[in-house]
Amino acid sequence: MSAQWGRQVDHGGPVMSLQERVKQLRKEHGWSQGELAERVGGDPAQISRYENGRITPSADAVVKLAEVFDVSTDYLLVEDSPRRPFRGAEDALGERLGTIGELSAEDLTLLLGFLDALVTKNRLKALAGGVS
Repeated sequence: MSAQWGRQVDHGGPVMSLQERVKQLRKEHGWSQGELAERVGGDPAQISRYENGRITPSADAVVKLAEVFDVSTDYLLVEDSPRRPFRGAEDALGERLGTIGELSAEDLTLLLGFLDALVTKNRLKALAGGVS
């Protein structure tokens, strides 16, 4: 385990890791590992491995867990993040747009390049008959 797991923060309470939060939220909802697995489209063994820290959920799995538990992805991933309801990608993007002023000129250039690449990728997919 890394030093970050189980460390304390200024407010004096224990900070929970991703594995601990998944287990706590599952128990709060009164679900077995099997029930949670059904809700996220996984299997009970996978949920067990998340809770025991043997594997880390993929980014997609974290989003699905956040959606099922109705908490933010930050709450699952960031140890001292406050508990907030799940917000869809568009809401989260809108919230983050408010922080663009904090980025350096170099970071803004990178962000614009990334956005252009995503738009181009989706246009090419659409032209090829794929779903964007």
